[in-house]
Formats: sequence, C-alpha cells, structure tokens
Amino acid sequence: MSKYYDSIQLFLLTTYHQFADKLAIPLTSNRRIHRLYHFLLIFCFLLFFPQANAAELPLNLIKLPPGFKLEIYATGVTNARAMTLGAQGTLFVGSYQEGKVYAVVDKNHDYKADAVYVIIQKMLMPIGVAFRGSSLYVSEVGRILRFDNIEDNLEHPLEPAVVTEQLPRDTWHGAKYIQFGPDGLLYVPVGAPCNVCEPASLWYQTILRMQPNGDEMEVYASGIRNTVGFTWDPQTKEMWFTDNGRDNLGDDIPSDELNHAPHKGMNFGFPYCHQGDIPDPLFGGQHPCSEFTPPALKTGAHVAGLGLKFYTGTMFPEKYRGRIFLAQHGSWNRSQKIGYRIMTAEIKDNKVVGYEPFAQGWHVGNFVWGRPVDILILPDGSMLVSDDHAGVIYRITYQTP
Repeated sequence: MSKYYDSIQLFLLTTYHQFADKLAIPLTSNRRIHRLYHFLLIFCFLLFFPQANAAELPLNLIKLPPGFKLEIYATGVTNARAMTLGAQGTLFVGSYQEGKVYAVVDKNHDYKADAVYVIIQKMLMPIGVAFRGSSLYVSEVGRILRFDNIEDNLEHPLEPAVVTEQLPRDTWHGAKYIQFGPDGLLYVPVGAPCNVCEPASLWYQTILRMQPNGDEMEVYASGIRNTVGFTWDPQTKEMWFTDNGRDNLGDDIPSDELNHAPHKGMNFGFPYCHQGDIPDPLFGGQHPCSEFTPPALKTGAHVAGLGLKFYTGTMFPEKYRGRIFLAQHGSWNRSQKIGYRIMTAEIKDNKVVGYEPFAQGWHVGNFVWGRPVDILILPDGSMLVSDDHAGVIYRITYQTP
C-alpha cells in the first residue's frame, strides 16, 4: 500500500510544482493550500489505488544552476550508498540495509548503465567500497574484505580475502566508509556506539588508518561522532571530512560539521564539545571547547552531511573547480526537514570562504522522495550522485546555456 501512496504523492507534487511555477505561486505553508493538497491526495488514492503503478522520479523538481542537467545513470541499485571507480571503469556501490555490493557497468560508454551485478549479498551494512590496483575493498561493520581481480570476474567473483576483522562490531554508527589516502593507507572510521557517550576504548569515535593488508592500524584523528565521508584536497593532500552532530538538543543545535584534518593526532571534541563552541550538557564540564579543533564549517543542524569530493574535472565552469561538493542526506528527527541536497564549499588557503546550494529539491515540505549519499567525479568531469532512498545513481553534466 505504501508504494501506491508514495506514487500518487509524487504525481501530485510534480503536478502542483508545475502549476505553481506557471502561476508564480511559491510552495507555501498556507493552511488552505495544504488542506486542498491532502484532499486531492486522499481522493486520488481512493479513486486510483487499484490501478496505481510506481511513478517515475520527478527529476524536474531538482533545482540546479543554469547549464546543469541531472539524469538517471543507473537503476536497480537499491539503497545505494558509497561509490568507487575501478581501473576499467566499473562503478562499485555499497549499500546499508540491503546488505549488497553492486558493480555497475556502462558497456557502450554512453553514460547509461547497461548492467548491474551483485558482487556479494547478506552482509552487515557494507556501505564502504574502495579500489586499489585490481582489487575491490569492502567494509562490513566489524571487518574489511578484499576482492582480487574483480573487474575480470563480475559475474562470478573470487572468494574474498580478509583484510582485518579487528574493527568494533557495534551497529550504532557502525557502518564504515573507507577510502585510500594519498599516502597509500586505507582509512576507516569508527563511530560512537551511542547518541553521546565517552569512548569505550581508543578505537571508538575516530578515523583509523592501516596498511592495505590490515597491518599497523593506528588512530589518525579522534573526537569524531560519526563520519560517513572523507576526501583529500588534490593540491595539498590534506583530509577533509563530514561529521554528524548529536541528537536530542533541539531542532537547531548542534550543527553538523565539515572538518579539516591536515595531520595525524587532531581531536575534534566529541563528546565534550559540539560544533566547536557548545559544551555537551553531560560531558562538557570535563574538557572545555578550547582544547579541541573547531570545525572548518558549521553545515547546519541535522543536515546529515555524508559523501564529499573536491571537483577535479574541467566540464563544470571555472568557479566550481577546486570546490568541495557535499551530499547532505537530510534530517530524520527534525520537526521541519532540512538537508536532502548537494552543497558546495569554496576553499581558499585551507579556509572555507563560501557555502551555497548546488542541487536541491529532493524534499518538498516534509515529503521526501530522494536522499543524496555520495559523490564521485567521472574522468569526463561529470558527477555521479548516489541516492539510497530512490535506489538510483544520478549523473550531473554541464553545457554552456
């Protein structure tokens, strides 16, 4: 029943959006408009329920700067999360509840997926994927696996090797984004096993790093509640990462964070200090905020920033080159939803000097039809965006208007 309700709601949202655009009517919280909208929703649901089918995604709701276009790159990637590109151009995609890792292939190079393979399934939150040499690395809650010669064996992958099984197995913030850094080491976060608590050991609330074979595991950065995305500046080779703030302090605090970690050993304050200047009600008395590294940018309370990448291509206009593109998954417990968009952060001399929306429209009011998760820049300069709610991969391109 829920899929029919969602389909009709998407249809009404699209129709209303087009009608409002033509008459220059803003999407508003006016009670009469909302009453009419919900009346139409119920009427259509009762009238068309037996014949309802899944509606196409309303891509026309996505607002982008002039010249940009968003299209579907791949479907059939249910619960799509982190992405990485293989040496032969295969797109690998992790998932969360689905427990699968996908291989997406564009055989004729027309920037539309021709085949989607399931590399492995029945895993516990395998969101993280990273590629090195000819091998795919996949994270699970408590371990990391390696699939060798994967692009030559997409239909029948070889048995994976175990890189490490030494990671904490807590499922609360237990999903682990992974990437190889410029130093050749494999980076993996370990989130807080709680909303807010002191770390149970030195491994918690950190970003770890290790050799590609799992040896020499060490803490790179600490005081991090839950990062599900990090990247490196291609010029300076320094790390930038997102961090999701604690819950239950209200709609507007604390802010989620964009952080800069240029070297090992930095502490970003959790659980004692939030957003660089708010002491925690329970633990803040133990350590003042002045002891910790503040965020490079407060990105907004509950926006749930996840994947991020520096734009390294040449397709987009000059103003976007070198900027960070940041996917915001969106709030789950805020009275008025926020996020569900892609933002850009302009960086100069390792400081954020600009922050603005790039793509938005995956939610209208409190109705959500898509949730951006991760970002990947293709060799041609176009951008892929994963959406775990809609179960698709988008491709964003630019042509001079």
